[in-house]
Amino acid sequence: MKEIIEKSLNNSLTYQEFRDLVGNLLTENKSTGHTQSEALTGYSLLNDRRMKRLDKTIKISEQTVTAINTLKEPQTWLVIAEGWCGDAAQNLPVINKISETSDLINFRVVLRDDNDDLMNLFLTNGGKSIPKLIALDKDNNVIDTWGPRPTVATKMVADYKAEHGVIDAKFKQDLQVWYNKDKGQSLQNDFVNLVENLQAKEV
Repeated sequence: MKEIIEKSLNNSLTYQEFRDLVGNLLTENKSTGHTQSEALTGYSLLNDRRMKRLDKTIKISEQTVTAINTLKEPQTWLVIAEGWCGDAAQNLPVINKISETSDLINFRVVLRDDNDDLMNLFLTNGGKSIPKLIALDKDNNVIDTWGPRPTVATKMVADYKAEHGVIDAKFKQDLQVWYNKDKGQSLQNDFVNLVENLQAKEV
């Protein structure tokens, strides 16, 4: 596992490099990933606009900053994502802003399709759901994971699936509306809990 993680870290991008890659590919009418289609390029274009907006508007709460600043050891937050993924577009800008509140956090992004071995180590219910965050200690040992959605949104997906059997276009639209109203707060709550759990393990 460690060998796969370290290989993926060597392939990883900063958040800004990821944003630039998505933007540059769009100038060629392409998306990230091994599969290219008009639909995926359309999603990428929408997500690029979404991330630009969130990069400017996301506010990190004092509670989140306080929790993050209790970290005593360096960490790497390695996130598996793709430019066409709606959940990644809603969450990566928030994770980036959280990471910027501490010099101890190194935030890196890897593309799912280019890092299949890594993705297969961190499946969600057997699926390659993204974004998936892997928190690593200074020696690149896995200390926690998060994703592909905030806990509140994960429950929304599970409840809808239980009632309707599938996640359809209507739900996907409703989920984006929820993200817009939530403004990254649920994700911040998840990360406060994540850090508190890490601190409890250290004690």
